[in-house]
Amino acid sequence: MSAAWWQWVASRDSLTARLVSAGGQRPFRVRLLDQRLGRPRRDEALALGLPLARHAWLREVALCLDERPWVVARSVVPLSGLHGQRLDRLGERSLGSWLFRQPDLERGPLEVSADPAPFHADSGPWARRSLFRHRRFALLVQEFFLARMADDLGLPSR
Repeated sequence: MSAAWWQWVASRDSLTARLVSAGGQRPFRVRLLDQRLGRPRRDEALALGLPLARHAWLREVALCLDERPWVVARSVVPLSGLHGQRLDRLGERSLGSWLFRQPDLERGPLEVSADPAPFHADSGPWARRSLFRHRRFALLVQEFFLARMADDLGLPSR
């Protein structure tokens, strides 16, 4: 992985804030692609320690600059862990805008891959995911960096 990509993939702060900063004057938008109760994929259930047949809250978004998706993301929260959190009301607001304001937020290790987003047609060079914990609340966040972001920022293809 190039050093330029490593700065993006290995960062542990808010990806939304990084995208807004990198975008300069370009308007940032979260485009809600899907939000529903459903069964997580097998790898997601295993990462959360969730029985395979259990339902979870699923949210898929595109993080866009100038209406161009740079990153697509998927979040998975076990229903038992929501405890009154009204994440379904986020709409087209960034999950990170809520998440990184939580004072006792813990972020697990980052897992990096070159796998494409299984829910989006555009591909990209890298993906990452990590598990966040806030009190008894657990949330799996998966972010897929798209080739369009690399093109717009002049990043190498890998």
